[in-house]
Amino acid sequence: MENFAKRLRDLRHDAKLTVEQLAEKTKLSSGAISYWENNKQQPLAPAIITLAKFFKVTAGYLLGLEN
Repeated sequence: MENFAKRLRDLRHDAKLTVEQLAEKTKLSSGAISYWENNKQQPLAPAIITLAKFFKVTAGYLLGLEN
């Protein structure tokens, strides 16, 4: 899931959001987002869907399955 960690971090940086701001906007835990970005934990499907909708990308893109 290394692709997921990098893509999530890149999308967040492109949006000029801190981890805390992204957590607030998506109603996800800032701790979980930090763990995902540092590849210490894998997200569950509902979180992937929430992030994909927020960033207007596909879940496949976040998971590194498509460009």
